[in-house]
Amino acid sequence: MELLLAMFLLVLTVFVAMAFYYEHPKAEIPHGFSQRRKLYFFHYVLNFGFGLAKVLEKLGITSEVYFLRAAMDGIPPLKDKHLFIRDLRFEKVKVRIYQPKIPTTGERRGIVYLHGGVGQFGSIRAYERTCRYFARKSNSVVVSVGYRLAPEHPYPTQFEDCLTATIHFMRTAQDYGVDPSRIIICGDSSGGTLTAAVAQALVNRRDLPKLRAQILIYPFLQCMDFNLPSYQQNHGVPILLKERTLALGLKYFNKDLSIMDGIFNGCHIPEDLQLKYQKWVNPDYIPQEFKTRGYKPRKRFNSFSKELYTLVKSMLDPFFSPLLAEDSVIAKLPEAFILTCELDVLRDDGLLYKKRLEDHGIKVTWCHLEEGFHGTVFLALCGELVAFRSGNKGLEKIVNFLRLM
Repeated sequence: MELLLAMFLLVLTVFVAMAFYYEHPKAEIPHGFSQRRKLYFFHYVLNFGFGLAKVLEKLGITSEVYFLRAAMDGIPPLKDKHLFIRDLRFEKVKVRIYQPKIPTTGERRGIVYLHGGVGQFGSIRAYERTCRYFARKSNSVVVSVGYRLAPEHPYPTQFEDCLTATIHFMRTAQDYGVDPSRIIICGDSSGGTLTAAVAQALVNRRDLPKLRAQILIYPFLQCMDFNLPSYQQNHGVPILLKERTLALGLKYFNKDLSIMDGIFNGCHIPEDLQLKYQKWVNPDYIPQEFKTRGYKPRKRFNSFSKELYTLVKSMLDPFFSPLLAEDSVIAKLPEAFILTCELDVLRDDGLLYKKRLEDHGIKVTWCHLEEGFHGTVFLALCGELVAFRSGNKGLEKIVNFLRLM
């Protein structure tokens, strides 16, 4: 029996190894990166996980999405003697609240945290360390939102849950010892997308206090142009490869991956919208210093496919592509902290959003991590084996910003 089990595990390992070598491109990490070997190692471990998830789904053991969710959740941390931690529901949305035990005079600031995971992965448990860290280090009350995930709950359920939870907290903030005028909304990756979208949805609400600030950590902000300088330069940099970015987005919307090439070539945008959006999404607005690692301009207009546009036009909605919101909305947004990473395909999304906010007189605190890559802030609290110096620096900058709010 033990021999059979060992043989099965061996065959499975070979199968997975073949899967991730054939299906995943080799990582392309710049030579100047100081923790290059460590990032290579993490890249191959991650690809092994993706490959194993595919194999387990084909064998009927578990679905790919469930396996990846479990892997991202990881091992929960031990109890925290410095925080009161409670699981509640805001309306029908699961939340976890972290309140410092240290006495304070007056009311604290509140942080609504929206986790990443492309609407399919991530959870309150996966971001337990992140939310505990911000609560302790900034002496804030943190609300971690456990929004429902796709594919069980299709888009825009995720946005709707985040908006519902945020509004509920804004209305009841004082019940948790929070000053309603000091509520900050924060998120990383697709959580940054949700953060930007929720902040936009609240700009005209007169029945609620104004958000104090928004914190966007390497956010995805537009589904128009996948050939910006950062996409060209970092297409092979872990962990968010260029193809993986769009593939995960299409899975989120339950679309077939066969349309990827058309989107990469810009065939999903009609000419009138290209003319409109290029006011906001334009490589000409990316500072020259971010093009020195290489950039080849693409022709502005490609062959438009009405069929493709019909399939993906919901991905151009500001709920999913906040960079495409109207100027009248952008002009009313709260102060922002935007974190970008040099080695991230989403770098230029953050740079373009920074420009739009500043053009409308919105104060922006910008943190750029020269050796940062997508996911580095999340990994900083997941143990020394996967923590990188850039992530620690990012956490420090975020906490410094919070303490000023």
